Amino acid sequence: MVNTVLPEEDEQEESARAAYARAVGSRLRAVRKQMRLSLQAVEAMSDQEFKASVLGAYERGERAISVPRLQRLAKLYDVPVDQLLPQDDDATRWGPNGEGNGNGESPGRARRQLRPWDGHDKVTIDLTKLNSVSGPERDLLRRFLSMIQVQRQDFNGRMITIRAEDLRAIACLFGVTPDAMSRRLDELGLRVIA
Repeated sequence: MVNTVLPEEDEQEESARAAYARAVGSRLRAVRKQMRLSLQAVEAMSDQEFKASVLGAYERGERAISVPRLQRLAKLYDVPVDQLLPQDDDATRWGPNGEGNGNGESPGRARRQLRPWDGHDKVTIDLTKLNSVSGPERDLLRRFLSMIQVQRQDFNGRMITIRAEDLRAIACLFGVTPDAMSRRLDELGLRVIA
């Protein structure tokens, strides 16, 4: 038995593929811009692996990025690879020209919006200094803060502000009080004092 595909089905599949490529491109652009990187900066950071023109074509949805290249780009950006992919409902929000679904939201804006902080005591942590910390504290803090970054879709990679309840959770992981944890962050040089 020969399986035949109708031209109409081919068009629908191609249209869906193109819409998904645009949705992926939107995520790639959003993460790059959040990190305040130009296309040329990414090209330089990647030792010319990701040419500005090719990365721009990925971001516009003109070219589909392969999975291995997507993994290398995620590693370069230091974000989980799934954060470079649209959420399931994002791809369905694209119109034929890559615009939002007509409700004024682009797919990137359709992601969960964060509410303002409810906690009173915020702690800002310098993520760039976290790499210089040694020992088990670094790994545990990095995992916890990475989880918060993923939840917030915040990949600027420089600083992160956590709520009082986040600080309590970190303190609990280390078996200390929130005040002691705050002091330990100071000792490690991770806490940013405004």
